Amino acid sequence: MEIEKNLGGRTKLSLYLSETANSFVPVFRSVYFYFGLLSLIAGMELNFISQTYLYNHTDQGKTLPLLSDMILDKLPLYNVSLLYDIFSIIPVLVLLVYIFHRREFHRIPFFLIVCGIIEIVRGIFIVITPLGNPPGFMGSDMLFNGFSKFELGVYPSGHVGNVFLLFLLVKDRSYRLIILFCLLMVILSLFYSHGHYSIDILSGLFFAYAINAFGERHLKMFDLGSTKIT
Repeated sequence: MEIEKNLGGRTKLSLYLSETANSFVPVFRSVYFYFGLLSLIAGMELNFISQTYLYNHTDQGKTLPLLSDMILDKLPLYNVSLLYDIFSIIPVLVLLVYIFHRREFHRIPFFLIVCGIIEIVRGIFIVITPLGNPPGFMGSDMLFNGFSKFELGVYPSGHVGNVFLLFLLVKDRSYRLIILFCLLMVILSLFYSHGHYSIDILSGLFFAYAINAFGERHLKMFDLGSTKIT
């Protein structure tokens, strides 16, 4: 009986892996997958280029303007930057589990394109609205500060925007609650570490909502479950 159970378990696992692999075939065959992937890579690269530009700007002795913030001015300063980095990573892992658990492989190109767009938009805005980090900001925690010299460009908040976008993309209530908790922790830790101005945090929410709404209205072809696969 024990041997039969083990064989049955292996058969179910093999069947699941086989079905999963087959589900990826139409995704990898679709041009929308590669277009979405390229947009995400382009967005990440643009952010790096934009922050490098701002770093070179400040390295030449120039300064970025600082803002007065009614909320930050009333909050104590704590070195909790580690929290907003950790709680920004968890939703990405949650999304991956969600995709495999709910077998939403057909939506991967859509996830990629909207995530790419928000990165591209942020890469543009942090240059055309070049604000300095809020007073008192101490930088990322040692665990995440490998690129600390590029911690420039605050409007809008990438941490908040990305996490809220993932919240909007996930449709399952249980997964959304997990991401919502992470979003609240990101916002609170950004406030208490003075990692972003209030306008950065609020704009991150609005940008993510607008981009997701734009995607739902104009980019449905990237959801391979709602269109003919190319």
